[in-house]
Amino acid sequence: MIGITGATGQLGQLTIKNLLNKIPADTIVSLVRSPEKAKQLNPGIEARAFNYDTPETLEHGLHGITTLFLISGSEVGSRLPQHTNVINAAKKVGVSHIVYTSLLRADTSKLALAEEHKATEQLIKESGIPYVILRNGWYSENYLQGVQAVIDSGVLAGAAGYGRIDTATRNDYAEAAAVVLNHVSQHVGNVYELAGDASFTLQGYADAISAATGKGIAYQPMSPDEYQHFLTDVAGLPAGLAGVLANSEQYAKEGDLSGSSNTLHELIGRATPSITDLIKQAI
Repeated sequence: MIGITGATGQLGQLTIKNLLNKIPADTIVSLVRSPEKAKQLNPGIEARAFNYDTPETLEHGLHGITTLFLISGSEVGSRLPQHTNVINAAKKVGVSHIVYTSLLRADTSKLALAEEHKATEQLIKESGIPYVILRNGWYSENYLQGVQAVIDSGVLAGAAGYGRIDTATRNDYAEAAAVVLNHVSQHVGNVYELAGDASFTLQGYADAISAATGKGIAYQPMSPDEYQHFLTDVAGLPAGLAGVLANSEQYAKEGDLSGSSNTLHELIGRATPSITDLIKQAI
């Protein structure tokens, strides 16, 4: 039985979609804050109450689960205590395997996001539960969701300089997760560094939007502080999210969002789509 945390989220839903191409629905359990919402999204899949912040729900939710797909929490700054609760519960009930979504090169990355992932990886290893770590790179959607705003303004702002970025879509990462979950014993002990096949710079991204739309798009490099203010004051993002994105682009300039292997390609058996193709789809 495979339990998927955060199963109503975007990555969780895509993972379930890919798993259903491989295994029966009755071998999957959604572990979620709102079982009612999960049942509406996936009527044929059992849904159980599972809240990272309420340890009393966790052991019951994990009963009978052999493989746990621990999708990292979305609340930056709260992830480590939340993950600790889940790992402790998994150990108590005898979960056989944990598959965890981490961050590209979490053990060496300078991104602020890396610390909680690095600490979670260590907790999993210390738990004694056989594990697989999926170190996901940057999502293509982190850029694609802002395509229309860039087209409207004619300007792409960013703090990544001319550093190369290797992205893949959520579905690419979800497909890799489904491959691992379906035959988890074949992957135990592996730490997979996952990133897209084709890298791009923000200048290249601006040029690709220009080519797809016929409209000139200017790339405007900014300092991390300038970019953070741009995200809050112009784009209207919450301060916390803006800080995370600005920090990430700061180190993307130094190559921290660039992959160096074709592991994702090998796991899913195909190339990941280029940013140019994804832009065309988005518009």
